[in-house]
Amino acid sequence: MSASTAVRESMGDRVFLVAIYVFLSVIMIIVAYPLIYVFSSSFSSASAVIAGKVWLWPVQPTLDGYMGVFRYPEVWTGYLNSIIYTVCGSILSVVLTIMMAYPLSKKDFYGRKFFTWALLFSMMFSGGLIPFYLLVKSLGLLNTRLSMIIPGALSVFSVIVAKSFFQSTIPEDLYEAAELDGCSDINFLVRIVLPLSKPIIAVLVLWSVVGQWNSYFNALIFLNSQSLYPLQLVLREILILNNVSMSSMNLSPEQLKLFQDMKTLLQYSLIVVASVPVLLMYPLAQKYFVKGVMIGSVKE
Repeated sequence: MSASTAVRESMGDRVFLVAIYVFLSVIMIIVAYPLIYVFSSSFSSASAVIAGKVWLWPVQPTLDGYMGVFRYPEVWTGYLNSIIYTVCGSILSVVLTIMMAYPLSKKDFYGRKFFTWALLFSMMFSGGLIPFYLLVKSLGLLNTRLSMIIPGALSVFSVIVAKSFFQSTIPEDLYEAAELDGCSDINFLVRIVLPLSKPIIAVLVLWSVVGQWNSYFNALIFLNSQSLYPLQLVLREILILNNVSMSSMNLSPEQLKLFQDMKTLLQYSLIVVASVPVLLMYPLAQKYFVKGVMIGSVKE
C-alpha cells in the first residue's frame, strides 16, 4: 500500500496506541526490575547489598557470592537431582501426553467423548492432598526418585492443547492416504504426525521442564532424605528457613566469619544459579512456542 492510499489514523487511535505502549512499558519495568536487581545483587559485595546500595548496577563487583555457592555441596546435589527429575519427568510427560492426545483427536476413536469428559472431570475435581499422599504411600513411592516423576507425569491441560493441535493441523485426508499405502497407526504417528508437530512438542517440553524444575511441593511431602532433595527444596531451606550448613564447606575461621556476613549475598547468587537453565532454554523453544500455543488453542 502506497503512502497516498494509506489509511490515516485518527487522533483517538494515536492516543490509544501511545497509552498501550506506555502501559506495556510499565509492565515490562515491573517484571524486569526484580530480575535485574537480583542479578546485580549477586555480583555486588555483601556490605553493599546489606546496606541497600544496590539499585540497578552491581556495586563493588565481586564473585564472592558464586564462590560461596561453589563451596556448598548440597547445592550441587540438588542440581543433579533436579536435572534427573526434569529430564526423566519431561520425557515421560511428553510421551504420555502425545499417547493420550493423539487417539482422542481421532473422530473414529471409540469412547472418545467419555475419555475427554473423564479428563476434564479429573482436572476440575480432585480427592485432595491427603488421598494423594496415601496413594503415593500405598504405591511404595515415598522417599524415592519416582515420587518426583510419576505423580505429576500427565497434565490434563497439556493433553487438551495437544489434542486440539492434532485436530487442527493433521488432516484426515493425510491419514487416509497413508492408510491406503499400508501405513499402520503407529508408523503414521511416528513418521508423519510427530515431524509435523514440532511446535506443540516444543511447547509441551517447555511447560514440563519449567514445571519440573520449579517443583518443590511434592518433594516437601514425599521426600525425607536430603540426598534426594531437588534444587528448589535446597533453596527453600536457604532462602526461607535461612538454614545453611557451613560446616560442610571446609572453611577456615576467617572464611567462616566472612561467609556469615554473606548469607544475603549467597541467596541472590543461588537464585541466579537456579534460574539459568530455564532462562537458557526458553530462547531455544521460543521459535515454536507462540505457534504451538496459538494453533493448539483452536477449538473444535
